[in-house]
Amino acid sequence: MNVTAEVVLQGAFGGSLDAVVDTLGNLPIWLGAFAGGAFGAAIGALPAFAFTGFLVIAGAAASVVGVPGGDSVGLVGIGFGHVFGPHVSFAGGAAAAAYAGKKGYIGAENGYHNGKDIASALGCRVDVLAVGGVFGLFGIAVEQLFRQLLIPVDPIPLAICASAVVHRLAFGYDLVGTVHGGSILDMSPFERGERVGGAPEDGEMVADGGLVENGGVPKAEWLATEPWLGHMYKWHQVAAIGLVAGLASGYVAFRTGNPFLGFGISAASLLFLNLGVEKIPATHHITLAGGTVFLALTASGDSAVAGLSAGLALIAAGLFGVLAALIGELGQRIFYAHGRTHFDPPAISIVVWTVMLGFLHIVGIVPTGVWIPGTA
Repeated sequence: MNVTAEVVLQGAFGGSLDAVVDTLGNLPIWLGAFAGGAFGAAIGALPAFAFTGFLVIAGAAASVVGVPGGDSVGLVGIGFGHVFGPHVSFAGGAAAAAYAGKKGYIGAENGYHNGKDIASALGCRVDVLAVGGVFGLFGIAVEQLFRQLLIPVDPIPLAICASAVVHRLAFGYDLVGTVHGGSILDMSPFERGERVGGAPEDGEMVADGGLVENGGVPKAEWLATEPWLGHMYKWHQVAAIGLVAGLASGYVAFRTGNPFLGFGISAASLLFLNLGVEKIPATHHITLAGGTVFLALTASGDSAVAGLSAGLALIAAGLFGVLAALIGELGQRIFYAHGRTHFDPPAISIVVWTVMLGFLHIVGIVPTGVWIPGTA
């Protein structure tokens, strides 16, 4: 097994239920996951994810520039790991935001539902920290189950998606939400600025800033359709950034041999979005795809496509970046735009394209899935 696979698989070499039991019987993992989920709730899901990006950059850079032992301090593994991994800290923070929105601790911003505010730190409320911690535990359980069984899918975004489903159902939100356009894929209500409102749902508080009707009855008002990023949802624009980011990350993988450096840069760049820099695109699902596909296609092995030239592999990285971007956009139109909490489109994308790449490896078309469990 190559070093890249070892870093991300974090010791998952058996592919058995015994490996699952051994891992989940490790108390420190559970304690770390609870703390990581609470950490994501305290500082906010998006800042926690940017923190993941910086850890991955540091670890990937250490392996590239020749630090003795490569990524000897395991920063890539820590960035994807039991405390700061997105399935723990980000998912815990997103769940805590859903809970805080329901309780009225946070208010709607720019017309988006309260529970979608993943950019704000939620502070030190004990109940919020507890929610984040519990969902950190859930994230580690799902991730380790699929990782230790070596199922060919990225278990981290899979856990993030599962966590979003659970937090919506647990806190009384609709799984998909109400569709106000002509179809579930229709974003035109957002473009027209259409809004919806009404009395709060049972048990739902309205934070400061909500509208108040005659008689003092609070009324919440939100955009009828809420694209994940208002500056990144038109199909042709999504495809364009997918091509560019896929090519860029493919080239980074070409020069470094590391599929995660582009992902880390993309994740860390979201700090600027968190700080209010407008129109920063979210590209980590794209850059991870581009870097991974480049290395998969240039690897040697007994398969239909192996040892491809760098030029052709870069073209494939760009095209796969387009695919990853479009899958993410499709996911946001189905699971994000009509709901009231954050359901992560990049996580949806990574789940889908890792399953695709894993299948291509299983049927012998590509020699390796690089780091995808069960394919290295």
